[in-house]
Amino acid sequence: MTIGILGAMNEEISLLLEHYKDYETIKFGGNTFYKVNSNHTIIIASSRIGKVFSTLSAATMVLHFKCEKMIFSGVAGGVNSDYRIGDLVLGVELCQHDVDITAFGHPYGYISNGKIFTKTDEFLTNLALDIATKEGYKIHKGIIATGDQFIHNKERKEWIKKEFKADAIEMEGASVAVACDNLNAPLCVIRAISDNAGDEALISYEEFLDEAARKSASLVIKMIEQL
Repeated sequence: MTIGILGAMNEEISLLLEHYKDYETIKFGGNTFYKVNSNHTIIIASSRIGKVFSTLSAATMVLHFKCEKMIFSGVAGGVNSDYRIGDLVLGVELCQHDVDITAFGHPYGYISNGKIFTKTDEFLTNLALDIATKEGYKIHKGIIATGDQFIHNKERKEWIKKEFKADAIEMEGASVAVACDNLNAPLCVIRAISDNAGDEALISYEEFLDEAARKSASLVIKMIEQL
């Protein structure tokens, strides 16, 4: 089996590369991919920030590297008031909060020939949930909203929360989900809460990025061992 692991930034995959140690570096499509041969073939990459880059990277993994299952791991801003910094959230549904063709009578988040919410793979999500629970991680299932914006004000956060019933906000998950859904590649999205997406987001994001990414990476490694 070939498994693809994506993080948005180098900080979100560096711990995986440190863990696997022996890998081949492959340049393709303007990005760098790392191929690990263990019990499975594992392709690891930083998708780069935003929906366009993450869609390209996810599609490349499935179409070029023939990844049969996909895991997207990284960090997100919390919207749900029950979430705390360091908690993990599994995206069971993902949406694009910055899509707006309401001028044509459509709801926010809808794009032509698409859907507002894209579901992830139930088996992979439940596997992640089981492992995280056994490891004692605080983990939630939730709705993740994606957009090409770093949300750092409470007004926008509250609008996204109300409009989409969102639990967390980031910049890549929904676009990866759309790519995998259209290419029939089962996907699991794991995000660690690194900030509360409020006015202080810029400060707390930098402070907690490493800790949040470490939790996500640990869970991904244990998932790979059980696939």
